[in-house]
Amino acid sequence: MKGKNRFKFSMSAAVIITILSSSIALPTSTYAAEEKVENFSLTIMHMNDTHAHVEPLPKMITAIEEVRAQNPDALLLNAGDVFSGTLYFNKFQGQADLALLNMMNIDAMTFGNHEFDLGSSENGHQSLSAFIEKANFPFISANVDFSGDPFVGNKVSNIFAEDAQDSNVYDGIVKEVNGEKIGIFGLTTEETLETSSPVNAQITNYAAEAERAVKTFEDIGIDKVIALTHLGYDSNPAVGNDLMLAEQVDGIDVIVGGHSHTKLEQPTVVNTDENGAPKDPTVIVQGYQYAQNLGELHVEFNEQGQVVSSEGHLIDVEGKTADPEASQVLASYKAEVDEMSNQETGAVAQKPLTNPRLSDSNVSVRANETALGNLITDAMLVKAQEKMPEVSIAIQNGGGIRAAIDQGPITVGEVITVLPFGNDPAVVKLSGDEIKQILEYSVRLAPEESGGFLQVAGMKFSYDSTKEAGSRIVSMQVKNGDVYTDIQPNQTYLVTTNNFTAKGGDGYDVFANAYAEGRVQDLGEIDWEQFRDYMVEDLNGVVDPVIEGRITDLLGEKPEPVNPAEPEEPQLDDEDSKGDDSADPNGDGDNKDDQPQQPQEEPKDDDKGNNTKDDNKDHQDNTGTTPPPSAGNNGGNNSNNGSDGNIVKVADDNDNVVKGKQLPNTATNMFTYMLTGAVLLAAGAVLYLFKRKKAKA
Repeated sequence: MKGKNRFKFSMSAAVIITILSSSIALPTSTYAAEEKVENFSLTIMHMNDTHAHVEPLPKMITAIEEVRAQNPDALLLNAGDVFSGTLYFNKFQGQADLALLNMMNIDAMTFGNHEFDLGSSENGHQSLSAFIEKANFPFISANVDFSGDPFVGNKVSNIFAEDAQDSNVYDGIVKEVNGEKIGIFGLTTEETLETSSPVNAQITNYAAEAERAVKTFEDIGIDKVIALTHLGYDSNPAVGNDLMLAEQVDGIDVIVGGHSHTKLEQPTVVNTDENGAPKDPTVIVQGYQYAQNLGELHVEFNEQGQVVSSEGHLIDVEGKTADPEASQVLASYKAEVDEMSNQETGAVAQKPLTNPRLSDSNVSVRANETALGNLITDAMLVKAQEKMPEVSIAIQNGGGIRAAIDQGPITVGEVITVLPFGNDPAVVKLSGDEIKQILEYSVRLAPEESGGFLQVAGMKFSYDSTKEAGSRIVSMQVKNGDVYTDIQPNQTYLVTTNNFTAKGGDGYDVFANAYAEGRVQDLGEIDWEQFRDYMVEDLNGVVDPVIEGRITDLLGEKPEPVNPAEPEEPQLDDEDSKGDDSADPNGDGDNKDDQPQQPQEEPKDDDKGNNTKDDNKDHQDNTGTTPPPSAGNNGGNNSNNGSDGNIVKVADDNDNVVKGKQLPNTATNMFTYMLTGAVLLAAGAVLYLFKRKKAKA
């Protein structure tokens, strides 16, 4: 369909030129030059997911002005999620951002899921309506219907406008650049229905609305189409993403995306459909997050409206000089935010919550369990469970914890300084085996520091840093109420973490694979706000976390002994001894005051040359389970008053004498029976001889 109307026009023009050339007798070379049609070039600037990071925007404005100095007709598109993330939003509900966005001459903005965050608290979208009303640019989203919202409803025109007005909402718009018409439509992720508060706003299927938009543009003769989306580059396939959109809907030339915070240094070009068949190219771009980059894309179209070349890159905003006028606008807002950052949250730290590093201590947030790490992950877990009660584990990369908290009242500024990135928490579906792989990766460099070292909540695990990386995890357990139970390899667990880690940050391939397979769901929250609310609401302001033994480096030592329930049958072979009894049989979760298990004989090399002592430290297999004890220990109270009693001493692999297992009671009983029988036999013999002697007399 693409280029059909243009083709008719070109045929008509050719006929006219032929008639004129025959009458006027133009030279052949002149005719050929006039017949040639040059390709059309378009420059697009783009930004996404700024999340109330207002302070970089004066530098962003400078970057925009520099691009326009070279390409005055360049478009500027915003892919959404201006709302939520810093105190600028908490204080001004988007108006501080808007004051600077209005200085950029934006051509269009679509709605991100966080634009709907205040829907429930405001019983509609009052703050979003005020944001739209004061914007000097239009908004577009073909799959969002605001007609039922009391605040935004009167600003909506569900059309594809050729003369779009500022402060209005459209399905799409038409922009004319150097005589060529460009169709631009918006899309918003359906994930908003679960992760935010759309209230009366309706969000429909992205693919169906995209097909409607493309057809509408083609019907009015527009063959250059841009989709401005907040779907995510490669995020949750259950609700759609940019890669799926490019494959499923023909006729889209460029996708300017947001939502997944993807840093596409170069554009992605999709030239096959969902079945692998060739299609016209679709160019996808996205510019990362937090106003750190301005994307710049140069795309070239042929006469049929097809993309024939593209080149794009991200401009680092940090290196730019702030626009002076924009800096003055920012200053008035910044003064109020700085004052707000000093406000107390209502939570009080009962002691200093340090954020140690090996440079100034013998422990590190990037190598050891810390009290602050426990506090943060507890907050993540509790707040995730408010939305998804099935979540059982929380993890936080140590490199994402950036500062300490002083003893005393905790300020808003302190909270944000601890978690400064404003990450979206997410929930990931993982198998027990995948959790083990993740933990192996977490401790691979221990005891050295790693930004990917994980702080945890809802679970505990032990590892041995003296073993080879990849084979260090000794045990891992999930908390069920007050009881810890072994994590099973094939069981599925819901784990909450920040979206950086959830997408594979720090090199976590397991998370990256889960993300690609659609097993990651955004919670629609901001991490530092979760943290603050947990301390105030759930801890009632009393903040006193401790180190609990959630993460233990055994350093070549045995784990603390436990006392599983004894089996009925006392005789077990080596294979039977690899059971799945819990490492905490009494269910108290702390392994304290449990009846100590009798020491067991050191394992020996098996027939295949595998040293079971090294491969299964303390008789634990790769699932972290602990086998039942060897035969002979029947769980009775056997007081030896400090002596070795019936303990056999054997030699280990290093010829060191170690204590073996207790002799079984059956051996002692047999000896007693034999001794008694011998005494009775001797007594009988004496009696027989005595009677015989008496008879002879």
